[in-house]
Amino acid sequence: MLEATQVVAALAALAQSTRLAIYRLLVVSGSEGLPAGQIAERLQLAPATLSFHFKTLSHAGLIESRQEGRYIFYVANYSVMNEMLAYLTENCCAGAGESCEVQVSKC
Repeated sequence: MLEATQVVAALAALAQSTRLAIYRLLVVSGSEGLPAGQIAERLQLAPATLSFHFKTLSHAGLIESRQEGRYIFYVANYSVMNEMLAYLTENCCAGAGESCEVQVSKC
């Protein structure tokens, strides 16, 4: 389970429209992720700008990267995403889960 400080860092990282767009794109892309160039192209971002946002998302634990040849692929860290959602909904409806309609799906 994530600590409150980790959740705050993740939420702070996502509290910017470009980073949120990057993260949502990576969540949709699945466990294969996307190469940096393709992310830049889809979101029409300059490489330096993208690098800055990757650093922030990575530092918050929301994304991971891997190198394949000359390409760097980025992927959403689904376990952190699910732990963050669990943290946020842990005491939903004061523990009366049957009256709370929050549904968290796992990727």
